Formats: sequence, C-alpha cells, structure tokens
Amino acid sequence: MKLRNVVGGVVAGTGLLAAANAVLSRRTPPLEPALSGEQHTYRWRGMDVHYTEAGDEDDPNLLLLHGVNAAASNGEFREVFDELAEDYHVIAPDLPGFGMSDRPPLRYSAALYEDFIGEFVAEFDDPAVVASSLTASYLIAADPDVSRLILVCPSERGGPEPKEWLRELIRAPVIGEAVFNLIGSKPSIRYFNADHGYADPSRVSDEWIDYEWRTAHQQNARFAPASFISGYLNEDIDLETELADVDVPVTLVWGRDSDLVPLKRGRELAEAADCKLVVFDDTKLLPHVEFPEQFLSTVREDVGIPA
Repeated sequence: MKLRNVVGGVVAGTGLLAAANAVLSRRTPPLEPALSGEQHTYRWRGMDVHYTEAGDEDDPNLLLLHGVNAAASNGEFREVFDELAEDYHVIAPDLPGFGMSDRPPLRYSAALYEDFIGEFVAEFDDPAVVASSLTASYLIAADPDVSRLILVCPSERGGPEPKEWLRELIRAPVIGEAVFNLIGSKPSIRYFNADHGYADPSRVSDEWIDYEWRTAHQQNARFAPASFISGYLNEDIDLETELADVDVPVTLVWGRDSDLVPLKRGRELAEAADCKLVVFDDTKLLPHVEFPEQFLSTVREDVGIPA
C-alpha cells in the first residue's frame, strides 16, 4: 500500500509539473529579434541559424559573437550594435540552440560551436571579430581567418567538470523542463545578472530581463543550456598557449570587478600571449553592456574607422 501511495504521488506530481510547464509555454509570447537591422538565416547542418546584419557592406566586416548562458542571444550587443553599424558592416548571429536560431534537442558540445563559428566566420571577407567569454575560446579553437580579435573576458570554462546526470536531468521531459523553467525564471535571471554579470544590476532594464525570460521559455530552450550548465560546453584548450600562436592583433577587454573570470586571469593571458589588455572599472563580465561608449572607443581605436 505504501509503495502504491508513493507511485501515485509521483504520478500526480509529474502531472502537475506537466500542467505547469504547459501553462508557461502557452503564456510565453513569441520572440522577436533582439537587434534592429536586416534579419537573415544561415543554413547549417540542417539548422536555421538566425543573424542580424547592419551597416554598409563596403565597410569592414565586424562579427559579434555572444557568450553562452541560459538566456543567451545576440542581444548581448544591444548597447553597441547600432553605433558600430555606423562605421562597420556588422553581423551578429544567435548561436545554434539560442535566441531565434533553431534549437533541436541535440547534445550540444564545444566541438559543435567550434565548427559553427569556423564555418560562419569563413563566410565573410577578412572580418574583425568580437567574441564574449566562453565563445571566445571556441573562436580561438576554430582558428578562422580574421583581421583582428577583441575578446571580452575570454574563458575556457563555463561550468563544472562534465556531469552526465545533470545534463540528462535537464534534458528530461517534464521534470527537466520544470527545472529549467526555474533556472530561467525572472528571479533567477536577476540573481545571475547581479552575481556575476553586472557590477550595477540597475543598468539592466526590465524590458531586457523580460526578453531574457522569453528566450529561455521558447520551445526546446533547455537543450543547449543543459550542456552548458553540466559542463559539456567547456573548451579543451589552453588559452595562454593558443593565444600566443594567434598571428593577428588581439585585444582583451576585462571588467575590473569580474569574479567569474577574474582580472588576474586577464593579466596572465595578456602577459603570456603579448595581448593588449583594456580594463573597464566598475564592471563585471559584460563591460560592453555596462559602458558601451568606452567599448565603442576601444573597437574604433583597435579595428580602425573606415575613411
């Protein structure tokens, strides 16, 4: 009898979770592009990968590659995209599994993102590339032909050592969706923004938090973050060694108050690889969002402004 009661309770609880997930799914509005400009699709391995493009095609190509988190999208560059398009031909994709790109239920890996970035960057002639956090490591590992790199708080790690049980839990139907709904809830988004994203969380608008919530509640939104949270998107390279072999100019941009990827790490990379290091005060992991004008000045100084 006791076992029957336990089984009945599990079944009932699962039913409640399924119902709650369904309600959240129905209440989530459709996602619109985070950036203004021409909206395009890049067909890659059976997926439609969304990207936004702006600026004069005769200007130098500048690619913007966002970082990886539970609510990631090219909207990470929302504070600088329009201004950069005044000087450059700017292209900003939503990485596969994020934003408005397709989100098939794959077991996403660092190798997948290396391959995507290598092939996507190769579509553009001699681009300068801005890449954020973990995505910067994918870019370095892919080693495409570029004219310059600007890397924002680059890191080889975005999660723990790979934990298969955690990845499979989040991937699981019903329970996994419920767990991810908690991770992608507005209180959770605000917590992570304050914990390691922004030195001053008041710089994040309610409208942007709402967008992050919506992107985290799209169909199949949990699959790419499941690999991130469980450590399967960690990059298996040594950034110091790899950066030292890069044969184009590299600028590292760091938030002085970044604790997830501390400034000490930036100084180590800059010294080991002879890179330029630009430090923004009163910022954490997203200096290009917290101080966009300072970031724009850095890009224009290092990439150059077309005549």
